[in-house]
Amino acid sequence: MAQNLPIRFQEHLQLQNVGINVQQIGFATLTMESDKFICVREKVGETAQVIIIDLSDSGNPIRRPITADSAIMNPASKVIALKAGKSLQIFNIEMKSKMKAHQMVEDVTFWKWVNLNTIALVTETSVYHWSMEGDSQPQKVFDRHSSLAGCQIINYRADAPLKWLLLVGISAQQHRVAGHMQLYSVERKVSQPIEGHAAAFAQFRMPGNSEESTLFTFAVRGQAGGKLHVIEVGTPASGNQPFQKKAVDVFFPPEAQTDFPVAMQVSTKYDVIYLITKFGYIHLYDLETGTCIYMNRISGETIFVTAVHDLSSGIIGVNRKGQVLSVAVDEAAVVPYIANTLANPELALRMATRNNLSGAEELFVRKFNLLFTQGQYSEAAKAAAKAPKGILRTTETILRFQQVPTPPGQTSPLLQYFGILLESSQLNKHEALELCRPVLAQGKKQLIEKWLKEDKLECSEDLGELVKQVDPTLALSVFLRAGVPGKVIQCFAETGQFQKIILYAKKVNYTPDYVFLLRNVMRINPEQGTEFAKMMVADEEPLADLNQVVDVFMEMNMVQQCTSFLLDALKNNKPTEGHLQTRLLEMNLLTAPQVADAIMGNQMFTHYDKPHIAQLCEKAGLLQRALEHYTDIYDIKRAVVHTHMLNPDWLVNYFGSLSVEDSMECLRAMLQANIRQNLQVCVKIASKYHDQLTTASLIDLFESFKSFEGLFYFLGSIVNFSQETEVHFKYIQAACKTGQMKEVERICRESNCYDPERVKNFLKEAKLTDQLPLIIVCDRFDFVHDLVLYLYRNSLQKYIEIYVQKVNASRLPIVVGGLLDVDCSDDIIKNLVLSVRGPFSTDELVEEVEKRNRLKLLLPWLESRVHEGEEEPATHNALAKIYIDSNNNPERFLRENQYYDSRTVGRYCEKRDPHLACVAYERGQCDEELIKVCNDNSLFKSEARYLVRRQDAELWAVVLAPDNTYRRPLIDQVVQTALNETTNPDDVSVTVKAFMSADLPNELIELLEKIVLDESSVFRDHRNLQNLLILTAVKADQTRVMEYINRLDNYDAPDLATICIGSELFEEAFSIFRKYDVNTSAIEVLIVNIRNLDRAYEFAERCNQPAVWSLLAKAQLDGVMVKEAIDSYIKADDPSTYTEVIQAANAQGNFEDLVRYLQMARKKTRETFIETELVFAFAKTNRLADLEEFISGPNHAQIMQVYSHCLVQPFLFFREGQLSL
Repeated sequence: MAQNLPIRFQEHLQLQNVGINVQQIGFATLTMESDKFICVREKVGETAQVIIIDLSDSGNPIRRPITADSAIMNPASKVIALKAGKSLQIFNIEMKSKMKAHQMVEDVTFWKWVNLNTIALVTETSVYHWSMEGDSQPQKVFDRHSSLAGCQIINYRADAPLKWLLLVGISAQQHRVAGHMQLYSVERKVSQPIEGHAAAFAQFRMPGNSEESTLFTFAVRGQAGGKLHVIEVGTPASGNQPFQKKAVDVFFPPEAQTDFPVAMQVSTKYDVIYLITKFGYIHLYDLETGTCIYMNRISGETIFVTAVHDLSSGIIGVNRKGQVLSVAVDEAAVVPYIANTLANPELALRMATRNNLSGAEELFVRKFNLLFTQGQYSEAAKAAAKAPKGILRTTETILRFQQVPTPPGQTSPLLQYFGILLESSQLNKHEALELCRPVLAQGKKQLIEKWLKEDKLECSEDLGELVKQVDPTLALSVFLRAGVPGKVIQCFAETGQFQKIILYAKKVNYTPDYVFLLRNVMRINPEQGTEFAKMMVADEEPLADLNQVVDVFMEMNMVQQCTSFLLDALKNNKPTEGHLQTRLLEMNLLTAPQVADAIMGNQMFTHYDKPHIAQLCEKAGLLQRALEHYTDIYDIKRAVVHTHMLNPDWLVNYFGSLSVEDSMECLRAMLQANIRQNLQVCVKIASKYHDQLTTASLIDLFESFKSFEGLFYFLGSIVNFSQETEVHFKYIQAACKTGQMKEVERICRESNCYDPERVKNFLKEAKLTDQLPLIIVCDRFDFVHDLVLYLYRNSLQKYIEIYVQKVNASRLPIVVGGLLDVDCSDDIIKNLVLSVRGPFSTDELVEEVEKRNRLKLLLPWLESRVHEGEEEPATHNALAKIYIDSNNNPERFLRENQYYDSRTVGRYCEKRDPHLACVAYERGQCDEELIKVCNDNSLFKSEARYLVRRQDAELWAVVLAPDNTYRRPLIDQVVQTALNETTNPDDVSVTVKAFMSADLPNELIELLEKIVLDESSVFRDHRNLQNLLILTAVKADQTRVMEYINRLDNYDAPDLATICIGSELFEEAFSIFRKYDVNTSAIEVLIVNIRNLDRAYEFAERCNQPAVWSLLAKAQLDGVMVKEAIDSYIKADDPSTYTEVIQAANAQGNFEDLVRYLQMARKKTRETFIETELVFAFAKTNRLADLEEFISGPNHAQIMQVYSHCLVQPFLFFREGQLSL
């Protein structure tokens, strides 16, 4: 019985066998979005993980440590969506990367992939779609209907174009599970609530319709029972017949009264609805009719999640025990089952026809025979056409239709049969052949063309032969479709489509006789034949033997076409094709040398017979090509000397391919053959390859032919880049020999590579009419002295003038020195100096003359320059030296002249007159030099004056450094002379700071005493200096502080007194305060620092100031001298510390003095506390009359407080208004 079932049932996997805990197998923790992946969330202890099971590799589940509330896998790829609270993320597992993330505002209660790129998100109020494309965020598509409020959402479905959306939920009502659905139209933006538990969308094309219809099927288990509905949603497409609604009962067994649908999937292959219930029953329904095909229980446990099983076009699901099950239609058994078990042959035929299923063959044959027997040939033809698997499309069927006579004026049954077949399918080989015979007989080949375009005919060789009789081109199309390569190529040739032969042959891997085809093409059309031949060799391996192809060309004397062919065929330059390369060049050298020249010029071929081709080139007058191919030096020398027949540039490049020995031999042969004709190209060759041929060899070559012109031009091309000494020297020689004096001058001036001594000697010996090259060499390489001697002794004095006037005026000093050495007259030298207007170094000129003790020689020139306004230091330096040596009022010059260099002149004066050196150094602020000359010559007074005027702290630091052995005498001169002479406060300020920085307190005191205490000093009353003197004494010599305090009157008394206190010079501080009548500070010093209250009392009596008495009173009070303190407070008239005074007097029982103090205080302030204490003091001193007088008058005393206090005293009692003993 099991074999007759219309379904195939399979268990794919047991999840517990791959390590999944049964407690984790449920709707809340397991998801399956397709038949590819199952995703399970699992928690072991505190560790959460997600397990991904690839159903194609179920033995290797993927485990990832992920904490999430929900996880759903993409239906097709390893992309997982994770939800944790309101946070959503999408990860690519294979790429290990996060693709998208979003933070929701509402909690997501259910989510599901609706296609490969979109996730549906369901919240308590709305539904969103989130696309994986781009950076898009979830987009709201519709709001939840009120009928789904409080429902548990269990599914979400959508049609393929996402135009219809469905939300499914369940809730408990009246002891049953009620199903609630919300169907939403995206285009209309309207929702419809529906009662239902499970639903799906399907695309179905009804018979006769051109477009598919969108069907919506859903199942419900209500109080009245179960129902399955199939309806069309949306408006039917134009031309479509609307789908008729279907509503059929869903059977639930008596033992499953609480059962209800939980899942539904639709098979697109079989148009079958799979319905699964909570109790594990499977229902199969025909989508078109709603007929129940099969029902049975497949699982004892609830199948809580399902998906389409693509492989079998069935349904796959997981039950609570972890079984992964699938159910699908059994193709071989379903039609017989419907026909036999269900006894529904109409549905069996419909399903077999619609879904191309076997099992109804006998029904179709029976129906066909019945219709044919009844003469309903059209209906019989339709039955034969619709029969599955083509069971009736046989030769016998065609024969039966052929045997039926055709009524006059009507279409034959055979053509009706073929027409019906053409409407729905393609004709097979036999059908096509039988249809085309009568069609061609009627001359309607356009019908065959139409059917071929529509792919309605299965082509064959027989059909092609049939069509070829009428139309070879159409036959070619048939042969191409039939795949008959021999016939196709034959048709290409017959129709002149030669270019397509090779392409087609390669495409179908067929090899025809190409040489035979080529000969035929050549006879018909040589141009096409050439192109055909090129196509034959276009690939790496030629399609025919090249020699045979060339023979075909040469048989017809087609040299030009053969050349074109071979250029294309031999383009890969293979060694095996060398004989063909030789043949190509040979045929062209004999018939068209210029073509051969062009071919060789392109350097396409390298494997031909070069000696043979070289001889042919020489005979054809192609000497250049001949040289390219000759390897024997005798052949090369024979050809190379004819330079007039060769391109000079090419010839130069050609020498680059020869060896050094061959190159030199060829150059020698060229010069020997015709030196005038070949010299220029020889020079070019020598210039280009001098590195390889060596410059020395080339120089010897040109010299051997006494060709100084060739040598000049050769060396001229390399001299600017050569570093060889010999090259430059030989070039100078050649230039002199050829009269190229400008070049001689240029090289002498610009080159750095020749030997100056050698060139100088050569130029002397050459006795040139122009001495300028010699002048340039001597000038550049410091042979000026030799030059002057040479020119003077050879009576060439005019060149000396030219040298210093036009060539290099800066060499005048050396020239003058040389002239002095040869005892030239002073007048000549003076005139020469005066005639030079170019720039030269006055210092050097002075040096040259000075070292020969002839400095006065320059006096007229120097004085003339000064009169002209020359400010150059060197000029004025020289004048200064002359004035110093001649004692011509030098000190005045040194002080007044602004332009001489102080260091230079000062150094000059040091040995002659140190005093003048000081003048020069001081003028230029040459600090180090001036200090040195003063120290060396004991000029400390001058040094001290300079330092004071200089006002340079760093310079002071140098001279006041401890390691300066001259410091003491310098300080003496600063104190005794320099500061006494100055009236500039800045001079004094900088000097004092320098002494302070040098940490010389005693010397500073000495200095300041000189400045401040001297009666004649202009800085005697300078406040800062007085402050500094006292401060320095505080730090360095405290015995002098009191003297300075008493003698000086313009210092900052408070600040200095504070500093004295800090240095424990209390008497000095007291003296400062007392001197400046700062009596409060003075008495504080006596009290706090000196701690002598007796002196303080005496000082207070002498001052008699309230503030002073107050300070003394406070100190006495702190010293428990209560009576004295009260006396002082009374003298100060100060009640401010009455609290402390009262406490101290009470402590000592000194109430008499306290009465005096409180009476004074009461005059100042009417405090309750003071008056209360005064009452108590009256009582303590038994001054009852004063007490009664006080009480009887206005007062603020707390009498009852005094009364209470007195009660504790044993010797006092209080009567109303009175205190008595």
